Amino acid sequence: MASTSHDTYYQPRALEKHADSILALASVFWSISYYSSPFAFFYLYRKGYLSLSKVVPFSHYAGTLLLLLAGVACLRGIGRWTNPQYRQFITILEATHRNQSAENKRQLANYNFDFKSWPVDFHWKEPSSRKESRGGPSYQGVALLRPEPLHRGTADTLLNRVKKLPCQITSYLVAHTLGRRMLYPGSVYLLQKALMPVLLQGQARLVEECNGRRAKLLACDGNEIDTMFVDRRETSEPQGQKLVICCEGNAGFYEVGCISTPLEAGYSVLGWNHPGFAGSTGVPFPQNEANAMDVVVQFAIYRLGFQPQDIIIYAWSIGGFTATWAAMSYPDISAVILDASFDDLVPLALKVMPDSWRGLVTRTVRQHLNLNNAEQLCRYQGPVLLIRRTKDEIITTTVPEDIMSNRGNDLLLKLLQYRYPCVMAEEGLRVVRQWLEASSQLEEAASIFSRWEVEEDWCLSVLRSYQAERGPDFPWSVGEDMNADGRQQLALFLAQKHLHNFEATHCTPLPAQNFQMPWHL
Repeated sequence: MASTSHDTYYQPRALEKHADSILALASVFWSISYYSSPFAFFYLYRKGYLSLSKVVPFSHYAGTLLLLLAGVACLRGIGRWTNPQYRQFITILEATHRNQSAENKRQLANYNFDFKSWPVDFHWKEPSSRKESRGGPSYQGVALLRPEPLHRGTADTLLNRVKKLPCQITSYLVAHTLGRRMLYPGSVYLLQKALMPVLLQGQARLVEECNGRRAKLLACDGNEIDTMFVDRRETSEPQGQKLVICCEGNAGFYEVGCISTPLEAGYSVLGWNHPGFAGSTGVPFPQNEANAMDVVVQFAIYRLGFQPQDIIIYAWSIGGFTATWAAMSYPDISAVILDASFDDLVPLALKVMPDSWRGLVTRTVRQHLNLNNAEQLCRYQGPVLLIRRTKDEIITTTVPEDIMSNRGNDLLLKLLQYRYPCVMAEEGLRVVRQWLEASSQLEEAASIFSRWEVEEDWCLSVLRSYQAERGPDFPWSVGEDMNADGRQQLALFLAQKHLHNFEATHCTPLPAQNFQMPWHL
């Protein structure tokens, strides 16, 4: 526990300080033992150390160690209770639990402590937040798009279920052990422990310099979601009236993540941590991720007071899953910006696993880790901007220099093919693929204006005429009676409006000047 003000930084007494160090070291050792336990058990079994005659003495040693650690925890409690600063903090915390007044929350915000003890600020079941018109969430979680069966048309008999059972068990074990930690390394305790000083510093900066307000949200699955809100509505900047909800990457935290880009651009910002990251509880499986995103959007609308038309969803990397889910589930949201994101997890998972595991990897992803960004994004009717990093080393399936293996390309193509199927027919698809091969703005300009002679005014007039006549809902049939040259011009025009290049690697922070609102008619 520490005060976020540097002038009143909490100083533990010697007894508490040393006891806390011992418990922290024990926690690290426990985490290492947990992750290495399968190898340890295998080694002990091979050496014959798992016999009853050797396990019993070991259990005595373990019990003695647990008693010693319990004693150390008691000493830490005594050290804290004799510290006036800690007693003052406990008084404020208990008062806030009894009465969550603005003054009590303001005083509590001066302290940085274990988020488990922070009172819940917003509950998914609050009456004003119910969404009866679309059913709303339940204790089982919000609705997700489910993958189609791998073998359609096959009778689901008892024999087939028995045959599939070993594969399903294997997929479950892989997803809940190695798979989830590889996909979301930020949920690993040891990494969080190493990053904790940086996270605390980033959190203090948001509170002290940006007047950020921390809040705990309770999702429908019982997970507690750690959020940070920076309100710019009182400033003279017009973009402060817009709220940007930031969805971080697989090792990103709002304390040090992509939240800095819209902050520098002058927007109001709401950041949140994935389940299992820092102060958020749970584990980051797709269902839990969507449940968390749902309560974050509800909080923005019903507690912070933003209209959906004033909310922009901004995501980096794997955050594209929750961003596209929110866009699909809250269609009135103003816009979606996806930076360094991808269309589907399966190709990226196959990239890092042996070829012999192809069937297992595909099955595991589809059943337990199905990040189907493109499928969800196509359910959204609003403005979309994709930012492709030309030196991305993470979401390419070959090497960073092979820009055509960047899965952001596939996300763009799937979106355009859904929205403009006639334009993105054979000629349009081919010319957009050629445009995507360009790795710099200079090459883009040459390919568009010199080679294909795209007339922007003509493209705009065609699209506006269609919208006025047929309405705004996608998919559009514009281009069905057009010649090949016209479709190619429209395809290039739309591709340029929906995707911007950023010459950087995957983890380079996006500059504020590159944070632009998506194009719309």
